[in-house]
Amino acid sequence: MEETGRRTILFGDELHRFNRAQQDVLLPDVEEGRVILIGATTQNPFFAINSPLLSRSQIFTFEPLTRQHIKLLLERALLDQERGLGAISVNMSPEAVDFLAEMSDGDARRALTALEVGVLSAERQPVDFTLQVAQDSIQRKVLDYDATGDTHYDLASAFIKSMRGSDPDAAIYWLARMLEAGEDPRFIARRIVICASEDVGNADPQALVVAAAALQASEFVGLPECQLALAQAVTYIATALKSNASTLAISKAREDVRSGRTLPVPEHLRDSSYGGAKVLGRGVGYQYSHDFEGGWVEQQYLPEARRYYEPVDRGYEAEIRKRLDARQQKHDADEEERPPSAEPATPS
Repeated sequence: MEETGRRTILFGDELHRFNRAQQDVLLPDVEEGRVILIGATTQNPFFAINSPLLSRSQIFTFEPLTRQHIKLLLERALLDQERGLGAISVNMSPEAVDFLAEMSDGDARRALTALEVGVLSAERQPVDFTLQVAQDSIQRKVLDYDATGDTHYDLASAFIKSMRGSDPDAAIYWLARMLEAGEDPRFIARRIVICASEDVGNADPQALVVAAAALQASEFVGLPECQLALAQAVTYIATALKSNASTLAISKAREDVRSGRTLPVPEHLRDSSYGGAKVLGRGVGYQYSHDFEGGWVEQQYLPEARRYYEPVDRGYEAEIRKRLDARQQKHDADEEERPPSAEPATPS
């Protein structure tokens, strides 16, 4: 800059491969304006780039090319005499163009490489670039997938949200995407187990059983056969009735434990299995549920009334709600009949 009066443009490709210390070296020159830094990365910059460097940068996101973009690129490559294949006579079928545009997944380099392989490997001219030639050139679709990058987490997110949203077709597609990309089936199975409890819950308790079985199958059977168990579990959970009542209950209870006063264990619920427990009053007054009709007796299980679990009116959880409502009604009726001087009972 001192010699010409102009700043230097520094382009850094794959900037995420620079470690933190190397990125820090760039910071003073960027901050003082000695260089204009242009960095390219295939990773999420908010995870891969140092915060100080990121805060002094403008972020631009490059999206995959559309099919029409790829088709136009292929046409230009066939006509370009200097940088393309314009010097070679090529008859490219529309089916071959459509195939490369689809299989390249928006990656121009992948499409151009396949075109070059097909044309340059031909034994005679003019080259008949048919659908078969296109298929032979690209062989197998290469999926964009990094087990530690954005695509990994984006696919997992779409997978879970599709099961939660009760769309089995979408859930199966995202499952297939992850499997084809080489994702560990145990990672997928763990997401299924989480979804079974978080989003299905007691509306269909069998969902957790199916999910746990799929996880076990992934451990013992492995790929490719375990994809069958995973697909069964995914479609079951996606089509099951949904409830997050259990999820909300534990979240609310843990928040109370963290932020509120710790509730003491009532004396009649404390451990009374050791000698001298009764002298201390431990377990005295406890009523054994199975000694009563229906295996239930109204009894105080918390020092004060709390309500965390609110069952929904769907699936098996609707039956749970009926039972809890019936017990609450019985409690309310008993309270109305109880003499004013009597100690009120706390509902379970």
